[in-house]
Amino acid sequence: MKLYGLRIFVDDYQSARRFYLETLGLKLAWEMAEHGALGVSIGDPQFIIEAVDEESSAEDKALVGRFLGVSLQVENIQETYADLLAKGVVFTGPPEQQFWGGSLAHFKDPAGNLLTLLG
Repeated sequence: MKLYGLRIFVDDYQSARRFYLETLGLKLAWEMAEHGALGVSIGDPQFIIEAVDEESSAEDKALVGRFLGVSLQVENIQETYADLLAKGVVFTGPPEQQFWGGSLAHFKDPAGNLLTLLG
């Protein structure tokens, strides 16, 4: 068994597409735009971006804008943080040193989903 993908639910497909592909600079692995879904390569596994529209159930709408518990490891967290800030990415705060030695900075995608930079 291996992890295939991490599903991220969004309420604005085009904004999410631009954010993950252009702002974060991840690679498009596949797309089914007619179904509001795309796979974004982060190596192995992928982020799977799925649109939740206005006609969706309340249960599905509750999947948008939540803490994902996903950490993206970067070589230089200060540099990546500054670069993403300049691109308009919203962070909850600057990178913070953790007791275990690493640094973390949390940021939001356009749908409000919370992800983490790990340095």
